[in-house]
Amino acid sequence: MNTPHYTKIHNRFQLNGYYFSANELKDIGYDFIKEGVPYEVSIGKFIMDWMDKQDHINVKTSGSTGDPKVIKISKQAMVNSAIRTGDFFNVDIADTALHCLPTDFIAGKMMLIRAIILGLSLDLVQPNVDPMRDVNSYYDFVAMTPMQANNSLGRIHQIKTLIIGGAPIHPELNEKLVALHDNCFETYGMTETITHIAASRLSVPKKPFHALDGIYLKVHENGCLVVDAPDITDQLIHTNDLVEMHDERTFTYLGRRDNVINSGGVKISPEVAEVKLAHYIRFPFFLHGISDEVLGQKLIMVVEAREDQAKDIEQQLAACDSLEKYEVPKTLFCVSQILRNNGKYLRAKTVDTITIT
Repeated sequence: MNTPHYTKIHNRFQLNGYYFSANELKDIGYDFIKEGVPYEVSIGKFIMDWMDKQDHINVKTSGSTGDPKVIKISKQAMVNSAIRTGDFFNVDIADTALHCLPTDFIAGKMMLIRAIILGLSLDLVQPNVDPMRDVNSYYDFVAMTPMQANNSLGRIHQIKTLIIGGAPIHPELNEKLVALHDNCFETYGMTETITHIAASRLSVPKKPFHALDGIYLKVHENGCLVVDAPDITDQLIHTNDLVEMHDERTFTYLGRRDNVINSGGVKISPEVAEVKLAHYIRFPFFLHGISDEVLGQKLIMVVEAREDQAKDIEQQLAACDSLEKYEVPKTLFCVSQILRNNGKYLRAKTVDTITIT
């Protein structure tokens, strides 16, 4: 089967139950912009961008690991990504799908493109933290953030295949999902890779990520993943993600290289320690490094909790017996809110709000 051109609309594509030709799709995009609620306006703008004469679109990165930026992405590369997703997750023509992600970012844009290219029947809902609250339909394919998945546990049976991305999945949520559903996946990717290039089935022990077809992986000498996706970009994508490769297509994610803390000469990956703590700390939290005269950097814990809950948190921390000595935080800080962007913790920006003496 030949890869369809980005200008083609699958004849089985439906949006909110209606079929659309190219001209009709432009009209609905225009109507969304002029008359829609905010999330529909975003969808309308993207539809108009997709249907224009340019062979690329401009996409905002989330800014969760640095300052947000705008990058140029080939429309044909987005088609290739959509087909790869369909093949990996066995998405078929005329399957039903739910669109519940913000279209301002790549994940929301790609749900639309998958529907247009693969011929899916796509329903639109407000992209909020509880997208399934008023939804009674059953869907073959849905993409959510971890927060959305957590709030949709009571309706998870209405979804055949659920992919979850945008932020790490807490071990407790992982356990709940596995107990309720055997076809949930965590995805790995970024804007530069046009969403996911690897996925991990939650029910598999230790959850290694498996590369999708056509994706080639290796590890740089600094320990970070390098992605070769020739039908997306002719440039190698050098990530800042530390990984352990199991074979040429399978890896375990260890954490961000730019989050690594050098404390007294010992390099600490906060994400590795966070996984150990996740079963014990019953509040949103993260570990971070701050400057220290003696150690160079010291490890701290930032918890979204009240100050009067600090003793409870200290007890939960003490109950975790799997931490290495150097992984035990030196200081605990309670904050009223951990700053987030699209579900991801903004670690450095949150720490900047703390008065540290």
